[in-house]
Order: sequence, then C-alpha cells, then structure tokens
Amino acid sequence: MPDQNLPALPPEIARRRTFAIISHPDAGKTTLTEKFLLYGGAIQMAGQVRAKGEARRTRSDFMKLEQERGISVSASAMSFPFRDWWFNLVDTPGHSDFSEDTYRTLTAVDAAVMVIDGAKGVESQTRKLFEVCRMRDLPILTFCNKMDREARDTFEIIDEIQQELQLDVCPASWPIGQGREFLGCYDMLGDRLELMDRADRNKRAESTGSAASFLAMSSMDTSWLLKLSISS
Repeated sequence: MPDQNLPALPPEIARRRTFAIISHPDAGKTTLTEKFLLYGGAIQMAGQVRAKGEARRTRSDFMKLEQERGISVSASAMSFPFRDWWFNLVDTPGHSDFSEDTYRTLTAVDAAVMVIDGAKGVESQTRKLFEVCRMRDLPILTFCNKMDREARDTFEIIDEIQQELQLDVCPASWPIGQGREFLGCYDMLGDRLELMDRADRNKRAESTGSAASFLAMSSMDTSWLLKLSISS
C-alpha cells in the first residue's frame, strides 16, 4: 500500500516548463526576461539593463559587475506561474567569455528562446549557441527583437535564419511597421493585433479583434498584410 504522506508529485512536475533565453551579446535577452516576468505577474514594473540613478534595474542582472557593465556574466534562474503552468526561465550570458555557463544551462532546459537583433540578424554567438541546441535536440522558438528601431525587412531576416541555421521557419506573429512607424504585431495564430504603447513600457500591448475587421475601420498602411498574404 502506498504511503499516504507522500506528495502527489507527477501532476506538479508535469505542469512545469523550463526554458533558456540565448543570443549574441546585446540582442536583448535580459530585457525580454523582464517582460516575461512582467506579463507573467511576477513583477509590477520592468527594469532596465542600463538603468541610472533611481531607475529600477533588471532582476536577473543582480551582480554589481553586471549592473556596471550592462551585461550578463552568469546564468540567472527565475520562476513564475502563468495560467495552468509554472515556468522556470533562465537568462544566460551572451558574451563568449562566459559561454560555459550557457552551455551548462542548455543541458537542463526543455526548450530555448533564441533572440535575434532585428537590425543585425544572425550573429556569430547565435550560431554557436544554436549548434549546442541542435546537438541536444532542443526545441527552439526564435524571437526577433528591436523591431521598434530601424530594422531589416522581415522576409530578409527569415531568409537568413533559414539559410544560416538550416531551419524551416514558421512565423507565429508578424511586425506591423518598423522603427518609428512600428505599431505592434499581428498574432497569426489567434488572428489578433497586439498594439504597442510607446508611452508606457510597463503596459501590456492592447489586444484588438481580428486584423481584417480592424483594418477595415482604419487608415493605417496595409501593405504589410498584402505582402504576408502573398507569401503564405
């Protein structure tokens, strides 16, 4: 007869997901980590990597060296609940000098989020870390960051990912505009627009109805939707 005092571990373990965020230095891993914590409800205000004065600093870059240099030098693990799941998020160092910590982290995660700078595309450290993920057969979700700055064409970035990393890319969202004209993203899975608020970096994106109904009442440029329809 099983011991009634033992906790029911299987259901609790089954709902846990552990993932790492990897990229070339300065692609935006730590900033993305803050957004995960913010939207997951673990924090009320997102910090800044290069915060000055009384500005709030990021949770994962807690070492004085990291705060002074604005880089991550060690892996940091954080946890937060979201809906029915419990996520363990690991923010990893991007610089090659501290890559051993990243390699060890990739032995203990279920998946990886690969962050790519929208202006620079696939970079050297991105390739190295991707090969480690490939050897360990880790699922990879690619996140193209900094689309609110001057970035390369989205189709060009997708082509580069496919050619450089030999991946079959399937977009789950699509940026609307870029640089100063960046408005947000089109959720291709949910057929919704997620519109960004530039004035408040701690405010969640405003989710609207279907893209077709929104654009029918809007004067915004729809060329991005036309190109997307042709490609698909």
